[in-house]
Amino acid sequence: MIDINLFLHYQPPADLLRDRIIVITGAGDGIGKTAALTFARFGATVVLLGRTLAKLERVYDEIEAAGGPKPAIFPINFEGAAAQDYEQLRSALANEFGHIDGLLHNASALGARTPIGQYSLSDWQKVMQVNVTAPFLLTRALLPLLQKSADGRILFTGSSVGVRGRAYWGAYAVSKGATETLMEVLADELEATSVRVNSINPGAVRTAMRASAYPAEDPNTVTPPEAIMNRYLYLFGPDGKAVHGQQLDAQPKA
Repeated sequence: MIDINLFLHYQPPADLLRDRIIVITGAGDGIGKTAALTFARFGATVVLLGRTLAKLERVYDEIEAAGGPKPAIFPINFEGAAAQDYEQLRSALANEFGHIDGLLHNASALGARTPIGQYSLSDWQKVMQVNVTAPFLLTRALLPLLQKSADGRILFTGSSVGVRGRAYWGAYAVSKGATETLMEVLADELEATSVRVNSINPGAVRTAMRASAYPAEDPNTVTPPEAIMNRYLYLFGPDGKAVHGQQLDAQPKA
């Protein structure tokens, strides 16, 4: 179980993630970018995964300018990547680091906000590929490297519509429901290992995806991603070692 008060108000020490190697998907923007910058500031070597090389390079430069450990970049398009692409990534990470200590599944596709009766097959397949199949393939490929860590972590990104589906959320809601189930299956399988597996629902956070889903919303009324990073740090640091198989809300409703 988790101490919710500690989770929400966690104050991490400056060297919390020193010597840890953490892979972050969707690291070029939004929560992924913020997580990469934050984890590096607390000592982690971050591996930046994403579709757009220019965005990843800007995050890389920010980390270096701030004096963080030298990051690594691996451009990958989750919409079109095949199983061998993930195997190549594993080989590259094995050669570079030997192991990894964390994997943050952050990248997601929103898809169309439309009724199921009008949902296109192409949109459905894209969302399911990016949100479900890609995390499965990436986890399967990197699990041997995580199991070489004395304190490995996998964190999936959930959503409230993945716990209870709502109208017009289509493939995104279905994919997030699948994400939660994948997390639970994996957590059960890894119960007796050194790898801890959880999911986190960031809640309403000021990102481009949020703006796309709620175009009329004033972004200044939405929580910036920096405000919830202490929760992520808790889960990837030693203080979160006992948390396993949990669906967590970064911004629980009162």
